[in-house]
Amino acid sequence: MSITESTRPLYALSEGEFFTSLEQFLDEALAKSGRSTSAESQNADPSRRFVYGLIGIEKALGVSHKTAQKLKDGILAPAVKQRGRKIVTDLELALKLFDEKNGRK
Repeated sequence: MSITESTRPLYALSEGEFFTSLEQFLDEALAKSGRSTSAESQNADPSRRFVYGLIGIEKALGVSHKTAQKLKDGILAPAVKQRGRKIVTDLELALKLFDEKNGRK
């Protein structure tokens, strides 16, 4: 039973019934519009991982903000795409470049 077919008032639904119905409704709506759900889009290419912003670089490499800025402009430049203030880093390539710079293979 979906939300639109239910004759019960919204306040009478349990939490589980509400979320199940809501999920079914959203799946149907996304299927009609031709979009995929977020779980399907995340499984599209699991080998590609990206980190966002300097904070992403900091957490991925375990460095300070200043060091992340230097790395972004230096050895990680081929892995970093920046448009305006948005920074997207290909994590796999960044780790490879970082390891090569530090003498690890």
